[in-house]
Amino acid sequence: MEKEEKKFVNKAEEDEMEIYGYDLCRWKLVLVTVGVICSGGFLLLLLYWMPQWRVKATCKRTVLKDCEVVLLRTTDEFKIWFCAKVRIMPSLGANPLQNPNPIVHKVSNGHAVHFCESAAEENKNDLKKYLPSEEVLSSASLISMLPLQIRYFTHHSVKYFWNDSVQSFDVVRGLDESTFCSSIHNKHSTGLTKGMHDYRKAFYGVNEIAVKVPSIFKLLIKEVLNPFYIFQLFSVILWITDEYHYYALAIVIMSVISIASSLYTIRKQYVMLHDMVAAHSIVRVSVCRGNQEIEEILSTDLVPGDIMLIPSNGTIMPCDAVLLSGTCIVNESMLTGESVPVTKINLPNPSEYPKAVGDEIYSPEVHKRHTLFCGTNVIQTRFYTGELVKALVVRTGFSTAKGQLVRSILYPKPTDFKLYRDAYLFLLSLVVVAGIGFLYTVVNSILNEVPAHTIVIESLDIITITVPPALPAAMTAGIVYAQRRLKKIGIFCISPQRINICGQLNLVCFDKTGTLTEDGLDLWGIQRVENARFLLPEERACSESLLKSEFVACMATCHSLTKIEGVLSGDPLDLKMFEAIGWILEEATEEETALHNRIMPTVVRPSKQLFPESKQAANQEMELFELSTSYEIGIVRQFPFSSVLQRMCVIARVLGEKRMDAYMKGAPEVIASLCKQETVPVDFECVLEEYTKQGFRVIALAHRKLESKLTWHKVQTINRDAIESNMDFMGLIIMQNKLKQETPAVLEDLHKANIRTVMVTGDNMLTAISVARDCGMILPQDKVIIAEALPPKDGQAARINWHYADTLAKCTSSSPAINSEDIPVKLVHESLEDLQMTKYHFAMNGKSFAVILEHFQDLVPKLVLHGTVFARMAPDQKTQLVEALQNVDYYVGMCGDGANDCGALKRAHGGISLSELEASVASPFTSRTPSISCVPKLIREGRAALITSFCVFKFMALYSIIQYISVTLLYSILSNLGDFQFLFIDLAIILVVVFTMSLNPAWKELVARRPPSGLISGPLLCSVLSQIIICLAFQTFGFFWVKQQSWYEPWTTESDACNVLDATNTSFAHRGNETLHDEHYIKNYENTTLFFISSFQYLIVAIVFSKGKPFRQPCYKNFLFVISVIVLYVFIFFIMLHPVESVDTFLELVCVPYEWRLRILIIVILNAIVSVLTEEAVDRRGVCFLSSLFGCREKTPKAKYMHLAQELLVDPEWPPKPRTTTEAKVPSQENGSYQIITVT
Repeated sequence: MEKEEKKFVNKAEEDEMEIYGYDLCRWKLVLVTVGVICSGGFLLLLLYWMPQWRVKATCKRTVLKDCEVVLLRTTDEFKIWFCAKVRIMPSLGANPLQNPNPIVHKVSNGHAVHFCESAAEENKNDLKKYLPSEEVLSSASLISMLPLQIRYFTHHSVKYFWNDSVQSFDVVRGLDESTFCSSIHNKHSTGLTKGMHDYRKAFYGVNEIAVKVPSIFKLLIKEVLNPFYIFQLFSVILWITDEYHYYALAIVIMSVISIASSLYTIRKQYVMLHDMVAAHSIVRVSVCRGNQEIEEILSTDLVPGDIMLIPSNGTIMPCDAVLLSGTCIVNESMLTGESVPVTKINLPNPSEYPKAVGDEIYSPEVHKRHTLFCGTNVIQTRFYTGELVKALVVRTGFSTAKGQLVRSILYPKPTDFKLYRDAYLFLLSLVVVAGIGFLYTVVNSILNEVPAHTIVIESLDIITITVPPALPAAMTAGIVYAQRRLKKIGIFCISPQRINICGQLNLVCFDKTGTLTEDGLDLWGIQRVENARFLLPEERACSESLLKSEFVACMATCHSLTKIEGVLSGDPLDLKMFEAIGWILEEATEEETALHNRIMPTVVRPSKQLFPESKQAANQEMELFELSTSYEIGIVRQFPFSSVLQRMCVIARVLGEKRMDAYMKGAPEVIASLCKQETVPVDFECVLEEYTKQGFRVIALAHRKLESKLTWHKVQTINRDAIESNMDFMGLIIMQNKLKQETPAVLEDLHKANIRTVMVTGDNMLTAISVARDCGMILPQDKVIIAEALPPKDGQAARINWHYADTLAKCTSSSPAINSEDIPVKLVHESLEDLQMTKYHFAMNGKSFAVILEHFQDLVPKLVLHGTVFARMAPDQKTQLVEALQNVDYYVGMCGDGANDCGALKRAHGGISLSELEASVASPFTSRTPSISCVPKLIREGRAALITSFCVFKFMALYSIIQYISVTLLYSILSNLGDFQFLFIDLAIILVVVFTMSLNPAWKELVARRPPSGLISGPLLCSVLSQIIICLAFQTFGFFWVKQQSWYEPWTTESDACNVLDATNTSFAHRGNETLHDEHYIKNYENTTLFFISSFQYLIVAIVFSKGKPFRQPCYKNFLFVISVIVLYVFIFFIMLHPVESVDTFLELVCVPYEWRLRILIIVILNAIVSVLTEEAVDRRGVCFLSSLFGCREKTPKAKYMHLAQELLVDPEWPPKPRTTTEAKVPSQENGSYQIITVT
């Protein structure tokens, strides 16, 4: 077969994969079958664990077009393999969005199209027969009837169909890509015929986000086939063969409990996700068919192209759909985290706008104001003159926004963390050690002429000793305890493995509004403009003189508020603005909108209390009432707020007036650019800058009197651009967004801990910089460099203009939130960039960030290294920023209120949502209290869990090595540890110690030092190796010293090393088990000596490794651990110094002289002293010692951001000088790099 070029699916997307085609090979299959039988099924397990081996071992490579099996590999850093079976589906066409090809030769020309539809009807049963069972097509008669056989496979709940045009498999897209807005109205607005609907359903399948809860049996098989449990099964079989029944039983019980708890947890998570997704997922919906008939179907039968009728009383959307007619009020909390009702309006038809610049491609993200997303709650609808509220289905099932969210939960990306990678390397090294022991045991046993079956059992037994079966359970204990502690302080976790990663966070991104600052805005005041001059600021907007002013009229009408069950709802800013003027909003009732045409307006009017108090009689009061009701403003047309345009606009008419008015509000810079320049005050920029520097949120208002020729009907079809121009600038609304009380203190804690803080907000840049200074994110003496990037235009290359923001004079005099002297200077490599970072910060907006990402790739690492304020950032840009920070090796945390932060929360190493709503399902952590105080708490718990993992891993490694040393030494005299000795060590000592040493709570404050990120680090390796050497030395010393004793002789049942009285008592006990002990030779002086020394060694290393400060509370505060260790120490001391006959018999110990018991005690005390002193020395001098040992004096930092910080310290061109420009030249053909020129 010729080598086929490398093919990809989901090209250039997040889940991009390489794809290879294979055909089943019979002779390979026979060989594998023989191999499976010969290996006793082990080969089958190996192929189950390694899908790429499974495919390559049973199949042969072939072209992708004709393959039977596909092999997929992710292109990310994980390179994970998947395989899927290619299936064949009978179909009348290859593209579901095009009409199926009519089979002309079988019918007359006049009925060709009709046959196509009826064929779909006739073959509906055949399609159903083949599709659900997903079996390969084999019926020759059906092939002759249906000329097309569509090849497809399913991966992660998504179907990939063969696409001839790209010569690869591809996802079948809905109407959310490559469909023009005009096409949606003109081509897709009539609905589908029954035949076309069935044809499309064959491709798109059932419209449901199916989270199947696996059966207990399936989960059990999957869990049991885990390599760890297979290894345990192998160990148990081995121990039973060697007659270690009790220990084998104990391990079986532990494994059953572990599997049962694991199954319970996994199934519970599946059930929770299933219940969350299944709620309201299947509803009855009405759809319009091509012949204008209305049919009621189940939502599971919807396909892209169906026209769905939205009921007036609302519904839960079962799909993504674009609104064609009417308006809807929707609660999108499931997606955004904000339970603020959003008004959705119908998608404008470009063909209705004569002045429209051009048609555009529909996109759910760009046109989200017109899109109803799956899972969102339509609260109510509004329609006019009997016209139904219709929506065109654009995406179904897992393709919807909700489906993609559920897929990201069902199939999460693996957690890439150095600890887990190092853990596997460490286990591998233990396997190597086990291999050495295995060879030693085999050779030693052969030399001593041990029977073959004993050699096999003992040599394999050394492997089970070296790799401890309880390791995974021990490793997760610390995480489980940390999760419980987090739950107690109101932080919920859906991804426990992330807790460890949070211990490594060295940068945290914060959203501003609702996170660093209060959620709500307060109206500070207004500043009106008259005759192109600013008047003095006014505190209240509801004064008598302003009642009928255009300024107040703009505040009363220019919003997206609506009434839901009599309560005013909408954007918090709009609510505050409307409440400040004290007006009343009245909406047309359902009956009125049904009777009138679509221009039936929402009416606003001032409340009676706003009119001047009357001193006249009651009849005068009636006149006042008439006056208040006579002044009303109707909102005729609304152009909703757009984050892209940064403004909203309404057309309104005062009752009795002939001409209409246009009112606009939005970002001051944008509004001023759309106004007549003669109406904008000369000092506009200075006034705006003054407010934004003080941290105020500023909104500008504008007004325009529309021409009298514009009738109500014309207004409904007029283009937005025609209205939003030549406006009169009216002034500013100043909103105050106060810092949360705890914000400065929390940021101070993070800065002291050398954790960088970054602000990512959708707000104005100067406001964001001001808030950053107020909360201490930017210190008073620091410079702020604004990067203003401009895209290529009119033949000019992309450029960045560098401006230095003025440092506020008041900041230098007033005491800042953080004193720079309080920030500790670190003496390690990490300090280099921190020292530099205190001098300058970059700030930029979303537009500049997008240009820099596209045209200045080389500058991105430098900018994110010192970037502190990112303003006007769109949701996807927040995610891109997190990725850019991760690319320079930062461990990134993200804290947001859930609104627009979902992507960034998912992408960050530790995302914490301050929203309790369903959007928090996208975030690994959710805080019950909407305060950033949860961030240092989470990092502290993460650090504690990480150190606990290190402690447990080190302890388990030492436990296996100590036991390995004991067994290896005993093997040299053809002895071993007894069954109950193993049982006592593994259950009474190890399990108790492991599960109690993990209980240390987190240290009470964050420190500047960070825990190591991996096990393969100097201090950790030095600590483990030194303790191994100490344990080896003392055990070996005890083993050989006992042989030097005057009373020593190779032990037999007649041996008597104790005094006569003790010997008489013990000899009877020994004789009772003579046969048993003669066989295994468990009872001897070496065994007893090593048992006591090793038992104490387990407890010594447990105490040595139970580190407290600076990441965990001291171990003496862990009462359960302290009590457990004391009880075990007392018990072992007691049975060693005062032997109890029944205990000695149970543990198969022999009687040794009291003098030797005291010498063992001396060995143990010396061992403890040496271990503790060595660990202290390693903690203090370990790094220096290793550096001098390996001669690495000047070590380059591993993290990219540290390396970059060192380079920038000596770069004379960085940071850029004030008022300079950096240009990017178009990349040359030879290489793709951009040439950067700095122009002064």
